[in-house]
Amino acid sequence: MAKIVIIGGGLSGLSLAYFLRENRPSYEILLLEKESILGGKARTEKNEGFLVELGVNGVLDNKPSTVGLAKRLGLEILMSNQNSKRRFVVKDSGLKRLPESPVDFLSSDLLSISGRLRVLMEPFIPKASGIGDESLESFAIRRLGNEAFKRLIDPMATGIFAGDPARLSLKSCFPRIWELESQYGSLIRAMIKLTMEAKRAKSGKKVEAGPGGNLVSFNEGMSELVNALKEDLGPDIIKCGSEVTEIIKKGRFEWEVHLKNGEAIECSHVVLSCPAKETASLTKDSIPELSRLANSIDYPPIAIVAFGIRPKWVDRDLNGFGFLSPGPENRSILGTLWDSSIFPNRAPVGWILLRSLLGGARRRDIPYKSNQTLIDLTYKELKELMGLKKAPDYIKIHRWRHAIPQYNIGHQGRVEKLFKILKKNSGLFVRCNWVGGVSLNDCIQNSFELANKI
Repeated sequence: MAKIVIIGGGLSGLSLAYFLRENRPSYEILLLEKESILGGKARTEKNEGFLVELGVNGVLDNKPSTVGLAKRLGLEILMSNQNSKRRFVVKDSGLKRLPESPVDFLSSDLLSISGRLRVLMEPFIPKASGIGDESLESFAIRRLGNEAFKRLIDPMATGIFAGDPARLSLKSCFPRIWELESQYGSLIRAMIKLTMEAKRAKSGKKVEAGPGGNLVSFNEGMSELVNALKEDLGPDIIKCGSEVTEIIKKGRFEWEVHLKNGEAIECSHVVLSCPAKETASLTKDSIPELSRLANSIDYPPIAIVAFGIRPKWVDRDLNGFGFLSPGPENRSILGTLWDSSIFPNRAPVGWILLRSLLGGARRRDIPYKSNQTLIDLTYKELKELMGLKKAPDYIKIHRWRHAIPQYNIGHQGRVEKLFKILKKNSGLFVRCNWVGGVSLNDCIQNSFELANKI
């Protein structure tokens, strides 16, 4: 009978354990997490009436994986405020609303007239040939122009990856956009053709090149999903405070997992559901080529700085999602989410919760600064950009020293090499967000598929 050890208690590992048990109740499944807290980057803290997400804020409902899992667990889905579709970017020390439609784009002053005309020229730009693994920056400038890259595409890279678009791989980060150019030769032509096809098919499906759908979460935040999985799986499967130090291959479908307390667990399958840096550490002696590959994945640091303020302390309407800051603006803040405007129950009555992200691939030094420096930087920039008139009464700071894995140029080659290594090591799998997509939807869908494969 199969005995499967899953190393890592983030939502990739938790959902994998859930799907494995559902598919094969006879299998022995053990999930080992070195920390006392499960969930990885899905972590919510509630204090003084403020509900602060320390990581992921929610998921998009255009993909069924996370919402479907939540419904199977009996959880109620919390829809975001429709006005949260109003999103802003920083431009010249002010906030400009992102256009939501072609008509909005044509009338928006986010881009100059020449910048807008350059975007409209996109259908006449030849399709790329022989470029190879192109960066997001190179692709955006080539197809849309430098101004559109700086004001529209750069903030997207910031919001999803906290990354450097000059290094991020288009094909690995946004494969759908790469496919549209490859198939149709133009993003605008692709959107027109796909929209016409959807109308003819009367599918009612909205055609989008980038991330779409509505943002959803749970009344008690993303930890509600983590806690539901923890309760459903139970203590026989989940072992917190169990730090793995090494995995050793003993034979075909024979593995030994060594724990810090000296225990050795024999099993038929091992799933590395932990960040790349931990994978590198666990395999440095037994599978050095895997260790070297995993160690090449970059994880820039991010600091979360949450402010609780009174509405009268800010000089603007906060009825929206928040703002992102493009790299050329050279801000300390990557972006700020107006959390209490996105979901209910995020702040006490009469209060507002703002959650700012600092650091990322282009400002790696900032998350390591003192708490007071982080507070001062955040307050200074929110004062400039949003008219914040008073220091916050509630403050919460959290640092992720290894935040979001970067799908930089060459990532696809690394993934292909990873699967070749795994093929040589029967019974070993990798299931974490450094492979197959960084979003929570991707993680849970990939866990579902891996459970079926096992």
